[in-house]
Amino acid sequence: MASKAERAPVSATQQQAAPAPLPAASIRVQDWRLFEDPEARLAWDALARCAAEPNPFFESWYLLPALRAHDADGRAHLLCFEYDGELAGLLPLRREPKYYRWPIPQLTTWIHGNCFLGAPLVAAGLERAFWRALLDWADRSAGLALFLHLPSVPLEGALYAALADVLAQQGRTAGLVHAEQRAMLCSDLPAEAYFEASMSGKKRKELRRQFARLSDLGEVRIERTTSDEHLGRWIDDFLALEHSGWKGGAGSALASHQSTTRLFREALSGAVSHDRLERLTLTLDDEPIAMLASFVTPPGAFSFKTAFDERYARYSPGVLLQRENLAMLDHPEVRWTDSCAAADHPMIDHIWRERRAIGRLSIAIGGTLRRALFRQLLKAELGRNPSGVTP
Repeated sequence: MASKAERAPVSATQQQAAPAPLPAASIRVQDWRLFEDPEARLAWDALARCAAEPNPFFESWYLLPALRAHDADGRAHLLCFEYDGELAGLLPLRREPKYYRWPIPQLTTWIHGNCFLGAPLVAAGLERAFWRALLDWADRSAGLALFLHLPSVPLEGALYAALADVLAQQGRTAGLVHAEQRAMLCSDLPAEAYFEASMSGKKRKELRRQFARLSDLGEVRIERTTSDEHLGRWIDDFLALEHSGWKGGAGSALASHQSTTRLFREALSGAVSHDRLERLTLTLDDEPIAMLASFVTPPGAFSFKTAFDERYARYSPGVLLQRENLAMLDHPEVRWTDSCAAADHPMIDHIWRERRAIGRLSIAIGGTLRRALFRQLLKAELGRNPSGVTP
């Protein structure tokens, strides 16, 4: 029988002092086609605006066109993290039957050839809650997957630090199976001072000479715009310019495939409608000879696609355009710009001196046997680092 103390009513003061229940955190995995609904996209767009790590490639205006272009059968899904009833995290996922050429099933972030970052969109301040919920879901929903694979993850910042903390707290095996450094623009210097610091006097003199020689051929202008003015024509010109060069010959230009052509058109139209697009064009007698499309996602920006007319290669039109692109340093809302370029890029690495570390992570999920098998796989993959490289 309960004592008098146990039966005594709770006072008003005690009721006020009782701790409030913790907000509910949950994971839903949904068919991405459900997000074609305008109301669902509004919640997605609100999340993108408060994300801890900006990633334009996972925003609605880019990811939905990419999924339409590359996942018509709906094999990819959107993992949605909800916190206190609000969308607070989003990551496209897919169950893959192979790990590269090996028949090893995995859960992995869904990316494609024109997606240059795999960071999930997570509301700032909820990074640890997101990773805990994701890993708990992966443990329960592993199916045939041996592990969770996260490609193209930035190896610094609040999102990565939170993942490292959660992995350490849980004692969960994880491995950094690949890492690279790609060019980044991040400096307190104004554009002109950065240009002088990053390039030798000899190289700056050569660029001035090339610009002067190019000007001898006709009127040279630099055009920068963030509006939708003449956007359709600009897209046509870019696709034609890129296709006219080596990428067209190799079949890797955007215009080489209907799916990537459509993605580029829809993504740029979506970016401008969300105030995310900046276009930079170098023209000779009003004809574009170098073009750059950047996504501006404060506090960062991303150099998405660039192209130049190879007939004018002797004048370095791509470098001349990047000289003008240093103006991103003076943008009031942008602190850094990701080049989206491959590591050791022969052109941009010599202009942008900072580097951004990007890597691929493999993480243990599921029960004891599954994790033991994963440790053996990780040991074989990392070779001389049998314990793995813990984030």
